[in-house]
Amino acid sequence: MAEKENNATQETAAAETVNIPYRQEETKERKQIVPESTAIVKKENIMKEYKGIVIALIAGICAIICVTIMSGRLVTYKQSSGSGGLTATGSASCDFEADLIVWRGSFSAYGSSTQSAYQRLKKDAEVIEDYLVENGVTDDEMVFGSISISKRYRYEYNDEGYEIGRYEDGYDLYQEICVTSNDVDKVDNISRDITQLIEANVEFNSDSPEYYYTKLNELKLQLIEEATQNAKDRIDIMAEGTGATLDKLLTANLGVFQITAQNTNSDYSYGGTFNTSSRQKTASITVKLNYSVK
Repeated sequence: MAEKENNATQETAAAETVNIPYRQEETKERKQIVPESTAIVKKENIMKEYKGIVIALIAGICAIICVTIMSGRLVTYKQSSGSGGLTATGSASCDFEADLIVWRGSFSAYGSSTQSAYQRLKKDAEVIEDYLVENGVTDDEMVFGSISISKRYRYEYNDEGYEIGRYEDGYDLYQEICVTSNDVDKVDNISRDITQLIEANVEFNSDSPEYYYTKLNELKLQLIEEATQNAKDRIDIMAEGTGATLDKLLTANLGVFQITAQNTNSDYSYGGTFNTSSRQKTASITVKLNYSVK
């Protein structure tokens, strides 16, 4: 019995001896784990704080940008509405008559060969020149253009309407003539009456005359001066009516120069209109002035 008790006591002591290191190791492991989890928690908290700071910075920057934009718009609004001064647009117009006429025409001749076609074209040119000279046109006022040649073809078709052949069938020769003169009445009348050429069997095609004005630059300067004065008069009336005192000229803008036919509903173009089909014309221009006020 005494031996059994001693053995039991030794086994218990051995068991206790074995279990103590195991508990110590477990305790150490727990001590090591606790600091790691705590560090992770701290890192997460720090990251959350950083995110909050970044978001706050972004929100602040956006607010600054918005305030800057709104401030700029406010300043622009104040400048345009509060210190723009007085602005007025003046206009001027003038009726005038063209002093230069340009009249063009063309004629043609046909021949089985280029030589025969040219001989006929040359004869028609002589008839046209004689007709113009008889009506007062000088050699300096008329210019004959170069001759162009076009080959004529004859086509053959079958009963179904399909082309089955093409054959040469002579030549057509064309030539143009241009008359430029300061005697507008003379050339205007000639262009309207070419019966003599028709009776002479000349195939003459007459274009509508073009009318120009040789003193256009002087006229334009005159209209600019008148339109500028008209704009200044309007500003003076506005200043007197509002009790403002004019200071200095800020801007002066020249509008589009237009030339239209008289007594017509000609459309005004943004890029300008230059009428050449009418002998009686109207020129107009606008000038925009902007003055600061005291």
